[in-house]
Amino acid sequence: MERDTKIKFYGTGFFIILLIGLGYLVYRSNEFKAAEVIEKIHVTGNHLLAENDYLSFIKLEDKSLLKGLTLSMIKSRFEKHPYVARADVKFITEKEVKVFLIEKNMYGVILRKSNPLFITENFEVLPIISNTKINEIPILSNVRETNSLKSPSEFKTEDIVEAFKIIDATRFTNSGMLKNLAEINLRNGGDVLLMFSGLEFPVIFGRGNEAKKIIYLETVLSTRFNGLLEESSYLDLRFTNELFVGRMKKTDS
Repeated sequence: MERDTKIKFYGTGFFIILLIGLGYLVYRSNEFKAAEVIEKIHVTGNHLLAENDYLSFIKLEDKSLLKGLTLSMIKSRFEKHPYVARADVKFITEKEVKVFLIEKNMYGVILRKSNPLFITENFEVLPIISNTKINEIPILSNVRETNSLKSPSEFKTEDIVEAFKIIDATRFTNSGMLKNLAEINLRNGGDVLLMFSGLEFPVIFGRGNEAKKIIYLETVLSTRFNGLLEESSYLDLRFTNELFVGRMKKTDS
């Protein structure tokens, strides 16, 4: 009985090893075969760059460049792109591959005298590549300590943290309002000014109490206070629990 049990045990083990080996050989053969037949790559999940711009940047825009590539190699190429957090790749036909991208979340565009830069939700600074779509991403202007800023690097300063708090508060309050948030002027450490698309005057935001101020601001902008804003020159949110509407002074003609 003991001998029969050992024979069954070794037989089962050998069978499992054989299956694993066969599976590996099938996988490798599929990879090799795939390397010979890939003719087209489709990209989805891309918002910052068009499909052709992604493919051009990683040098896969031409059919002749696909020869010899495997799925894992294509995945690796995409995940080395500065905008990409993750890429999943699979066949959709015998000769076509689809790449599913998850792009990094760009929180803002740091505006400075030299080239502008992206900053992600993880405070990673990245270059802005040609043809990148930067609409609906707020500009962060007059940020302190940007003279020696390089990409890629991490840039977590008091000004950037303040800007991120404003962006987060706006997103949680009204995502539509965030799309219209055009600029956060950090004024080199002074009172923050906000500019919104469609709003001709600035919002003097100050610093601190970001969530509360954004709720006040959303209420004012959504109701327009029965036309009160039409003749305004600014909104002032710097004072606790108060919002001031600046009116343009009329001059005698």
